[in-house]
Amino acid sequence: MNDTTNARRFINSYNKIDSKMRALYNFKPSQSFSDMVRRSAQENSVIRKFEDELMDYARLRNAIVHQSMDGEIIAVPCDSVVEKIEYIEKLLYAPPTIGETMPDKRIVSVDEQMSVKQVLLLVARTNYSNLPVYGGKVMAGIVNNRRLVHEIGKVIDNGRDVDAFLSETPVGDILKESDLLTYYKYLSKADSLQKVLDAFEENKKLLAVVVSEHGIKGERIVNFITAADLTNVHKILEEY
Repeated sequence: MNDTTNARRFINSYNKIDSKMRALYNFKPSQSFSDMVRRSAQENSVIRKFEDELMDYARLRNAIVHQSMDGEIIAVPCDSVVEKIEYIEKLLYAPPTIGETMPDKRIVSVDEQMSVKQVLLLVARTNYSNLPVYGGKVMAGIVNNRRLVHEIGKVIDNGRDVDAFLSETPVGDILKESDLLTYYKYLSKADSLQKVLDAFEENKKLLAVVVSEHGIKGERIVNFITAADLTNVHKILEEY
């Protein structure tokens, strides 16, 4: 690969990243690449992740385009730098989506009239820790290990009969709307895979990213992406 090819590929990706930031955030024509990177990093997870590299690339770009008097390139990007900036460009323009990279899982759901005991037995048998709860065709909520332990703990603390509670209480009675807001993030199959990492980074209490066709609460859930899946998510992004 000759020097001209490396420089041309670098400048091509640099210009595309520049254009993408301007299109996404309506920056003024006068704003510099470095300034756009700093501002975009506050909103865009890809820019934020590669902020330091992009700042370095701004300086490298200036060295490449300002040629010496005889027209020779005075700075030549190495292969690894060209590959990295092209990778960043690709993530911005065509990021891998959840639906493309994460196969749908078998989702076990329960009826809201099932007893807490039946749900506990199902959790023990399947090892699934997030179970959608339905009342007919409408999802009433999601029951998880944390909610089950919390409710059983309250029964014990109050000196109530645990066996009676487990057998007689419908699981729908222990659901909390706040659990959906605190422990779950809804995303669609068309959302970028990077948004999964962002969700866990932004909410340390997150138990799972809930995936449906359009990322709308109440839609049929096709995937739960938990912390156990993050190693695979990172691997997919690295190999993309």
